[in-house]
Amino acid sequence: MFSAYLMLPLSAATLGLLTYNWYPSQVFVGDTFTYFAGMTLSVAGILGHFSETLLLFFVPQIINFIYSVPQLFKWKPCPRHRQPRNDPSSGLLYATDNMNLVNLFLRVFGPKTEMMLCILILGFQILCCAFGFGLRFALSGIYK
Repeated sequence: MFSAYLMLPLSAATLGLLTYNWYPSQVFVGDTFTYFAGMTLSVAGILGHFSETLLLFFVPQIINFIYSVPQLFKWKPCPRHRQPRNDPSSGLLYATDNMNLVNLFLRVFGPKTEMMLCILILGFQILCCAFGFGLRFALSGIYK
């Protein structure tokens, strides 16, 4: 229950931001919200004793890190901004040689609009969270 109390302000702030940050975005949250969200999720996971479930929630971020390692450690050239290429005439985003989850999704699923790419990546995040909850429920009583 304590973790739920910690998650209420995060949920409220996230829903409030979502109204302004949905396509086309009107605000840029930057590091401030990212640090706040990461800290809140970490504290709730640690104090609620479900750090393994929390780790499953972060599968997309872990995949992004592992996939990005060659550029992060400078084994391959790493530009400052690793964004996909935008074609203004078609409104589509195209994958570049940069190694991150956004470009990986564009390579796998083909060129997309920014809105469709956002929905696709959010869907992947939701699936990972649902998998985490499902695994925690299936293993309750067996593990921990």
